[in-house]
Amino acid sequence: MPKQIGYAVVGLGDITQRGVLPAFARAADNSRLVAVVAPDRARAQSVAQEFRAAAYHLDEFRQCLQRDDVNAVYLTAPNSMHCDFAVEAARAGVHVLCEKPMAVMADECRRMIRTTQTNRVKFMMAYRLQFHPAHAKAMELVRSGAIGAAKTITTTFTTRIEDPDDSRLQRRLGGGSVYDLGVSCIHAARTLFGSEPAQVMAMTGRTSRRYGGDVDEGTVGLIRFPDERLAELHTSFGEEPLAILTILGEDGWIRLHNAYLHDVPVALEMMRRAQHEELAFEPTDQFAAELSYFSTCILQDRAPEPSGIEGLQDVRLVEAIYRSARDGRPVTLPRLVRPETVPAAEPDLRKAMLDRRQAG
Repeated sequence: MPKQIGYAVVGLGDITQRGVLPAFARAADNSRLVAVVAPDRARAQSVAQEFRAAAYHLDEFRQCLQRDDVNAVYLTAPNSMHCDFAVEAARAGVHVLCEKPMAVMADECRRMIRTTQTNRVKFMMAYRLQFHPAHAKAMELVRSGAIGAAKTITTTFTTRIEDPDDSRLQRRLGGGSVYDLGVSCIHAARTLFGSEPAQVMAMTGRTSRRYGGDVDEGTVGLIRFPDERLAELHTSFGEEPLAILTILGEDGWIRLHNAYLHDVPVALEMMRRAQHEELAFEPTDQFAAELSYFSTCILQDRAPEPSGIEGLQDVRLVEAIYRSARDGRPVTLPRLVRPETVPAAEPDLRKAMLDRRQAG
């Protein structure tokens, strides 16, 4: 095993160029950028030259995986491509760090989990909230009972997409506001409540004609958790950008402003027993922390979190939200059935999940 993990980054979207690629310069010495893989060869070469990496076209992905210095891939390609690229990487013995959502369909997630486990490679979802001190503080306050029992979570994540060719507006590429924005809200709610949802209800608003897309422009969803707890989410591609997470408890509330953004300050407000408190958190490089953590897990043979099971559960919820909106009725979620696993991998995965749930 090398002392440094070499990465091939697949995809060249905005978040890749503004967040992922620059993060390698600030990550720990255990991580380095080796290659950039993109559908536009000229663009891949230009970006790769800037970051002193090799450039590959998407059609050359298998060739890229054969490099001795490529130990892991960071998948930032459109959502519909995540499954095929993850499976290809795993079969080549290359570890996988995957941007959210894990895939478009739950069955794709299950295939990704089975393949990575069969080939004994690490898989991790790139949620990043675990690497932000504001979210860590909110979790600490909730778990310590600072606002009493958490009862309701409300969250809004909106943005404006002006480019009609943006992959997030195309169904065939896995677009949609819940796939792009809602997964972060869903994962935050599941983590804060420390349990799995039982039922969802939702309504969607279609994309405006001026965009030319074929996905929802906005969605409002209601998620029921055990013990009569609720989470309400609102996502949109056509509204003033906003990212707010509010946790309401029996004795107070906590609110995060800029909750899901990586490059701006985050403010945490708390009201309890008529006392108002506010904390400010400067931007942190969540991408660099994420890369360093995943590389450490690979080098030390540890199971990384959030795991593929987390990604699968969130995609199941996204599917249920869209199904509820389509059918105009609530959708009850069946109990999560884990994919078949390799015996050697199952205990580590199960222990990580049990530890997470007990901590909640």
